[in-house]
Amino acid sequence: MAPAALPGRGLAQHEFFYAGEQKQQQMFIVKHGRVVWSYIDANSKGEISDAVMLSNGNILFAHQFAVTLITPDKKVLWNFDAPQGTEIHTAQPIGKERVLFIQNGDPALLRVVNITTGKTELEFTLPTGNPKSVHGHFRHARLTDAGTILVAHMDMKKVAEYDFKGKEVWSYAVDSPWSAERLGNGNTLITTNKKLVIEVDPKGAVVWQLTPEDMPGYQIQGFQIATRLPSGNTLVNNWVNQWSMTVDNKNAPVQALEFTPDKTLVWVLRAWDEPADLGPATTIQILDKPIAAENVHFGDIR
Repeated sequence: MAPAALPGRGLAQHEFFYAGEQKQQQMFIVKHGRVVWSYIDANSKGEISDAVMLSNGNILFAHQFAVTLITPDKKVLWNFDAPQGTEIHTAQPIGKERVLFIQNGDPALLRVVNITTGKTELEFTLPTGNPKSVHGHFRHARLTDAGTILVAHMDMKKVAEYDFKGKEVWSYAVDSPWSAERLGNGNTLITTNKKLVIEVDPKGAVVWQLTPEDMPGYQIQGFQIATRLPSGNTLVNNWVNQWSMTVDNKNAPVQALEFTPDKTLVWVLRAWDEPADLGPATTIQILDKPIAAENVHFGDIR
């Protein structure tokens, strides 16, 4: 599955917030090499596909059948249940009063809701490849610094960028995209279900990529989200599908890998047993420096 000795300092390499798709809902905050906060709901229904920690410590997470905002002491501040026949797999805070999320369904909808008033302040329809196959529509979307949004269309084999009126302003064709984020250099970092991470420039040229061949000795189950860190390194998770395999804790796959631009591995995370069983990895938010994930905008909505 992986070498016995792994690069980096294990749980102590970074401070981070961690969540992953699995049979029960689990989220963790790791600081100074140990778990300092956890949320575990063994009776939950719906997988966590997206989760974001705000600057005040609140956590917004999309869990298939709802999107929920909780405080650090796990009090529910806001919740929106997915209507019958729909699913919600991605959400992002806009300031501390608004939440953007995508509702898989027929039709699929992008919505911005004011969580203080309960009012939907923006809504438009998103195209899908198979309107009836709701589960396969979307997993991840992220706002850009320009106030547009990048949407990974899994079942349409493309990443598309939309303005706040719902007009497509850019797209890139790629098989089964799971996530996409706009980088500071104007390029777009895309992760696919086909175990591929690529960085493409605005014209669609691939300027950097990462495949399992770049990490010999490691068994890669599947990528979901890749993140470009302030250092220029790229952090990518290795998601394990609990529905199709059982993890042997003594020979477990790694959950995250950090690469330099020249693809040198500097950190590998494997935590399936004491002192921390983090479970499958979908999203990892590095907390080494103060974060304000809510400091984004969608058009004029802030």
